[in-house]
Amino acid sequence: MMIAAGLNEFSPLTVAAAAAMTFGAAYVRGLTGFGMAIILVPLLGLLVPPEEAVVLGILLQLLIGPVGLRHTVATADKASAIPIGVTAMALTPLGMWVLAQTPTDVARLLITASAVAAFVAVLLPKKAAGHAPSRWAVLGTGAASGILTGFAAMPGPPVVPFYLRRNVDPVVARASMLTIFFLTAISGTLAALWLGIVTPRLFVLALMLFVPMWLGNKLGARHFGRVAPPVWQAMVAVVLGVAAVSAVVRAL
Repeated sequence: MMIAAGLNEFSPLTVAAAAAMTFGAAYVRGLTGFGMAIILVPLLGLLVPPEEAVVLGILLQLLIGPVGLRHTVATADKASAIPIGVTAMALTPLGMWVLAQTPTDVARLLITASAVAAFVAVLLPKKAAGHAPSRWAVLGTGAASGILTGFAAMPGPPVVPFYLRRNVDPVVARASMLTIFFLTAISGTLAALWLGIVTPRLFVLALMLFVPMWLGNKLGARHFGRVAPPVWQAMVAVVLGVAAVSAVVRAL
């Protein structure tokens, strides 16, 4: 009954557009290990109200998170991914509270600044080989990721530079980011439920978009294994750059 009611909530054109957007964003996720929310949430905001787009982005991250999770966690750098993820989970509700207190124009400006900062950060020189991040760097990355999860469904801007600026194998970096983003999706969903902003129509739409999301993620993951590490890092920088430019355009 809920699925049928949800189908009536959205026109076929809206569902088709959302499916195409989700497929493309999920492909980027499968290829790079991040980027789905950064790309998808602003696009979905063209179809549904922005606050619903944030919740929908979190729900989609939750649904795709278990896909390949056992291999992902086994491959991840758990010494950093787990503390970052747990810290992010703890501070996700704070991000949602901050969003509720922030004027729309200011929120848009802060989101833009985060996207631009992430792009600039990945262009900075890499850390020296064997560099071990400090405890404060790990906790700070987790805190920023959690607040941005609740604020904009975008846990990636602090996390991506954290791994790309270190000499970490792309396989490990990608798995670490995916682990963190699944944890933030769990906390984001719980916080959204607690605040009462997860509606049946959004949950149904998320279920309707699962298949195109799964297909896009699967195709991107297949191509990931065929990309050389320097090319992969360049593609990650390009994705962040596009997200930064898009954020600036929206802010203007």
